[in-house]
Amino acid sequence: MSEVKINHVGKTFENKQEQTSYTVFEDIDLHVKSGEFVSLLGPSGCGKSTLLNIVAGLDKASTGTVLVGNREVQGPGVDRGVVFQEAALMPWMTVLENVMFAIKKRYSKEEAKKRAIEYLKLVHLSKFIDSYPHELSGGMKQRVSIARALAMDPEVLLMDEPFGALDEQTRSMLHKEVQYIWEQTGKTIIFVTHNIRESILLSDRIVLMGVRPGGIINIFDVAFPRPRKPADKEFAQLEEEISQQLAGEIEKVMKEEMGDDYHSQKATLLYSSHRNMGDHI
Repeated sequence: MSEVKINHVGKTFENKQEQTSYTVFEDIDLHVKSGEFVSLLGPSGCGKSTLLNIVAGLDKASTGTVLVGNREVQGPGVDRGVVFQEAALMPWMTVLENVMFAIKKRYSKEEAKKRAIEYLKLVHLSKFIDSYPHELSGGMKQRVSIARALAMDPEVLLMDEPFGALDEQTRSMLHKEVQYIWEQTGKTIIFVTHNIRESILLSDRIVLMGVRPGGIINIFDVAFPRPRKPADKEFAQLEEEISQQLAGEIEKVMKEEMGDDYHSQKATLLYSSHRNMGDHI
């Protein structure tokens, strides 16, 4: 598996027609070690997904460089697998065919089928290889998406809020699935989320990003052992510490977006029992 080095990366979007620009973040410096699970956490608009897309090669940095291993990222590559919030499966293909499609150019048909079945077993979907996407639940579709990314045998797995659209029970189940996959494969994982609890459950480190033009405002080591329980003292303390810092960033966003209406709605918008900070903005 490979390490990821994000060196002084900044991103500015230009609107040439209106001759305007805005900076999402600047001077991001982050070293993700080989085999490490790192979550990017922060309010909406802070650039979490943009940074992930730059690492994936789906977008270009305005400044700085990204290295995967010793190779500079110039575009998409087989060394990086991406799982998005929507599974984006092809509805006319079976589960097996969807996974095979991603690797058919790299392997013979027989080898592609063997690998696809292997990774569908890893996500506990081997009984559904002949099913079509419309026959699957949301959580099952996302597991197919994960299997498809893993079948490419990437060095780094990039996950952009993969459980954001799922219900709480399905989300909890997939947390266990991802931990199992990570333990079994040893992949380097960068995981984007709004959910504080999710980030603590899964991560070795949590990178807290601030509002634009933003950057990294803190990095939290999650040092206590897995499996983790929200009721545990260490878990609750870390959750509260992150919540307090993130609340300040969200407050900045709300003041900017809501203006005079901000103070009347502050209490209901700023705090959430499930610590899914930023989901209202």
